[in-house]
Amino acid sequence: MDPTPLIVVAVVLFIVLIWLVATYNVLVRLRNFCRESWSGIDTELKRRYDLIPNLVETVKGYAKYERETLEAVTAARARAVASAGSPASQARDENALVASLRGLLAVVERYPDLKASAHFLHLQRELANTEDRIQAARRFYNANVRDLNTRIQVFPSNLVAGLFGFTPLEFFEIDSAVERTAPSVTI
Repeated sequence: MDPTPLIVVAVVLFIVLIWLVATYNVLVRLRNFCRESWSGIDTELKRRYDLIPNLVETVKGYAKYERETLEAVTAARARAVASAGSPASQARDENALVASLRGLLAVVERYPDLKASAHFLHLQRELANTEDRIQAARRFYNANVRDLNTRIQVFPSNLVAGLFGFTPLEFFEIDSAVERTAPSVTI
């Protein structure tokens, strides 16, 4: 009996096994990159959440009659902080927070003393810096999600992904182009 067919079958099975393990490891690595990059977004969002109460208190000292706007920012911040769902639900809460911040910054325009306050200007710069960092973290996360989703959906790695229960992740997207820009205030 000639052992050549058995050797060929063993080599083919070995190659398939190596490919299976390598593909699984790539999928795990991509999933971990997504988790890590989501953590980066979460860190920057928490930084923003920490800045907002200081900003609200600073505005409150100058704009005593803007209670409704200040309460809207506080409520939107509370919803965003409590949001722990999917990236899509987090994005909805973030959209509401950004909209309320825009309202707050619009109020500032009516108070020249506040616009000139060193403390307010510092908070405003920190908020703009944080918005830039959130945008960068969002791009990094979405790039990792794109890579993972592509790997999950293309043949033949989709066979391994299906076998081991890998599912596509959601992008962290903002609903409208207006809300894609950082809040800005003219000084």
